[in-house]
Amino acid sequence: MKHNTIINIGSINVDHVYRVPYFVKPGETLPSKSYQRVLGGKGANQSVALSRAGENVKHIGVIGDDHTWIIDELKSSKVDTSSIEVVSVATGHALIQVDDNAENCILLFAGANHELNVDNLSNKLTGFEKGGWVLFQNEMPNLNQMISLVKEMGAKVAVNPAPFDSAAQAIDYDLVDLLIVNDLEAEELAKAKCQGDLGKLGELCPVVIVTRGTKGAICYSGNETIEVPAFKVEAVDTTGAGDTFVGYVLSSIAQKLPLKEAMQRASAASALAVTKAGASVAIPASAEVTQFIENMSDL
Repeated sequence: MKHNTIINIGSINVDHVYRVPYFVKPGETLPSKSYQRVLGGKGANQSVALSRAGENVKHIGVIGDDHTWIIDELKSSKVDTSSIEVVSVATGHALIQVDDNAENCILLFAGANHELNVDNLSNKLTGFEKGGWVLFQNEMPNLNQMISLVKEMGAKVAVNPAPFDSAAQAIDYDLVDLLIVNDLEAEELAKAKCQGDLGKLGELCPVVIVTRGTKGAICYSGNETIEVPAFKVEAVDTTGAGDTFVGYVLSSIAQKLPLKEAMQRASAASALAVTKAGASVAIPASAEVTQFIENMSDL
């Protein structure tokens, strides 16, 4: 189905991933089992997920001149990189510990991500078509200004306000069409905006989807509540699973799939992603997701 290019205004990081038996304790020196340097950042991961889900996606962001290989990496995943700016500030990066339970612990440095100039954003939105989707995360500065700008241009706005902090609480959710949070973020958002009532999250914007790890996902859309279970797999690394879900669920909604089907497709993609190490490198292609769903339905 042909539809508008999805624009992602998002972070781009270099992930330094260390496999460890357990998370290092204060004052401890812990040898790691292995090390990888890979493309990361919620924005970049979600652009890759959108592309592998079958979308035309344009990424707007900033990297440093210390890691220009990132451009080729994104291009290899068929992401439009024409609006990625290269500056002299260090590229954003993350130090990620992945333990024997496949859980992760992340230290983040924003770096060049926070060099995005809102005043020049309109120039980077070439190719934007009214009614198209624009995606945001909370690893970029001046979110409300950027959301207001694209909304005035006629965009449909999707937001994944992670990591959740005071800036995420301050987002103008009246301008958001699709909100995707995990269960912990949902609790914090409900406390800040809904007197702690998760059931009222659906009043913030038209569609709110909450991912709950092994408990699946739940959607609040008006008076409707939709739940889908998680697919059971052997997890190797949960890094990037949420980003995979965001990319696939937005792709499915852009393709006008019913919400329950969109959530099931995103859940399947996330399940496949956690069976491999790494973030963007573990994101499956659309054909893999389709085959996985078919195989699981035969069980």
